[in-house]
Amino acid sequence: MTGAGLADVKKALTEAEGDFDKAKDLLRERGLAIAAKRSDRETSNGCVLVKNVNGFAAMIALKCETDFVANGADFIKLTSDILDAAIAAKAQTLDEVKTLKLADGSEVQAAVTQRSGITGEKMELDGYNVLEGDNIEVYDHMNKHTLCTMVQMSAANAEAGHKIAMQVAAMKPIALDEASVPEEVKQNEYNVAVEKTKEEQIEKAVEAAVKKAGLNPNHFDSEDHIESNIGKGWITKEDADKFHQIKETVSAEKAANLNENMIQNIAKGRVGKFLKENCLVAQEFQFGDGDKQSVADYLKKQDKDLKIVAYKRFTLAAE
Repeated sequence: MTGAGLADVKKALTEAEGDFDKAKDLLRERGLAIAAKRSDRETSNGCVLVKNVNGFAAMIALKCETDFVANGADFIKLTSDILDAAIAAKAQTLDEVKTLKLADGSEVQAAVTQRSGITGEKMELDGYNVLEGDNIEVYDHMNKHTLCTMVQMSAANAEAGHKIAMQVAAMKPIALDEASVPEEVKQNEYNVAVEKTKEEQIEKAVEAAVKKAGLNPNHFDSEDHIESNIGKGWITKEDADKFHQIKETVSAEKAANLNENMIQNIAKGRVGKFLKENCLVAQEFQFGDGDKQSVADYLKKQDKDLKIVAYKRFTLAAE
């Protein structure tokens, strides 16, 4: 009735003096106590499932602490039951999912808490996404229930939709296209690229000056290595002092005389590369016949009007 272990059920029935309803309450309270006790634990494992039923597609993750629990049949079934309830209700948010009723009459969040009490692990729902409409393909990567995607196309093309869903899984795009990338993200990437380019220009100038002084730049790539190389006799204390003098002087001179136009152009090129690698339609398509092409080019070959309407992706892996 509850899914609890035999020892826990026996203990609860003894404490409840044979009252089944009271025993179930005791088991539920035990689950709440365990969930509260382990609330600060990390849930890096779990089960991610995705399904499309009559134009309503949803994915959800039920997370736990260990892969042993995550791979258990009862845990996977609970995740599946929650997903079925969410799709049946066409739930739009995770908060809405948590209040739904499962087939046995229990509330979703209460069922998760109870399962936590049974396993002794923290559990939490996460990663709820939906897509609605026609031409939706869903994908569970290698059927391992750790990474799922769903893709909606502008027209019926199951093969293309499936390949794009695999592309999303493999290449983890941050946006559909450049226009979909928030300006804040673009500006941040540009700022980082500017600083990185400035650092590289200064490092090149220092390296050139060090070589000109007859020193090997590889001996001075970090303070730890400098100390180590002195100890090995590869360089002297005087060499190290000379390097530090060159670095301080040349760095200051180069920083004061950087070509701002060149810096900006290089930074813009880096942002362009970032967008190409991270926007879905601009990415190199990974599932073609060997010819290098973008996702957009692949779609055009299938149908000149075929487009990606939307996509969703969720993984338990740290990326």
